[in-house]
Amino acid sequence: MAVKLSPDRTLFVATVCLVSFGLVMLYSASAVVAHDAHRSSHFFLVKQSMWACVGLLLMLALTRFDYRTLKHPVVIYGLLAAVVVLLVGVLFTPPLKNAHRWIRVGLLSFQPSELAKLTLVIALAYELDRRFERLNEFVSGWLPSLLTTGFLAFLVLIEPDYSTSFILVFISACLFFAAGVPVQKLAWLAAVSGPVLFWLVLSEDYRRERLLIFLDPFRDPLGKGFQIIQSLIAVGSGGLFGAGYMRSQQKLFYLPEPHSDFIFAVIGEELGLIGALGVVAAFCVLLWRGLVIASRATDRFGSLVATGLTMLLVGQALINIGVTLGMLPTTGLTLPFISSGGTSLVTSMIAVGLLLSVSQHAR
Repeated sequence: MAVKLSPDRTLFVATVCLVSFGLVMLYSASAVVAHDAHRSSHFFLVKQSMWACVGLLLMLALTRFDYRTLKHPVVIYGLLAAVVVLLVGVLFTPPLKNAHRWIRVGLLSFQPSELAKLTLVIALAYELDRRFERLNEFVSGWLPSLLTTGFLAFLVLIEPDYSTSFILVFISACLFFAAGVPVQKLAWLAAVSGPVLFWLVLSEDYRRERLLIFLDPFRDPLGKGFQIIQSLIAVGSGGLFGAGYMRSQQKLFYLPEPHSDFIFAVIGEELGLIGALGVVAAFCVLLWRGLVIASRATDRFGSLVATGLTMLLVGQALINIGVTLGMLPTTGLTLPFISSGGTSLVTSMIAVGLLLSVSQHAR
């Protein structure tokens, strides 16, 4: 029997702690870079704080929102259409670092691919729930969901943004498994798509170079391998307790993107193994509460939404940390709640808000 509960407090506290910790570490990681580029050491902190307030308001608003309102074809296909328009529109914007990823409106800018992640979770949860009885069948069962994933991933890939397109595929795989698509068919799909993904990696020079640098960063220590080498130096020099807050040396123009993609390296250098494990523990709490919420949801749609959002946040965090530690090839994925980036922060907090909405309806 379903009962109305209060939002999951543990998840809420863990999220607020991650966001607050992120603002503290963002200032440390970005102060020197911000002063050099914008003549204000608080530039990135102020921007991120503003986005954090927006994200908090949206997260709190979603705790009063009934997620089941999303379970309607007009809403689902309306969201998909809007995201497709944005993903196509971003291809006609001026490139930044040889990529079309941002839409600018006045002084504001946002990344449509971040919205695509949330939309894909909701759309696949709806489709897989609606076709649950036919998931043993390929064409009438889960092919439509596969096509939705492929289309969104393709639009993101041609920006180009390989790492985000991989996240979209990862989310869909998690949802297919959670919905009950037979493991044998998922293995067959992986066997077919694996060579395609490998070809995509090798088809572009920069992606092929990233793979080679991952295998041996010292083959080009002052060029392509510089970033990961500096990241490993930062993490390794932190030791058990770290050099102390604001005392990172690698952020002083040695480590590229210290406030964004590689902020975990600054955390490791300044707070040591203890601080790094604290961040990992916080994401473990998020994983735990997210899966508990999914298991207690009153309906399959809510369970799939909770599963997809949880794997989105935790999966992206693990990839970012893996890159920082040299365990994965370099990507452009941020560390949720902590890295600089307004779109990433707000969408992550919206994801938690939807999780909190699902958590209020249990059986």
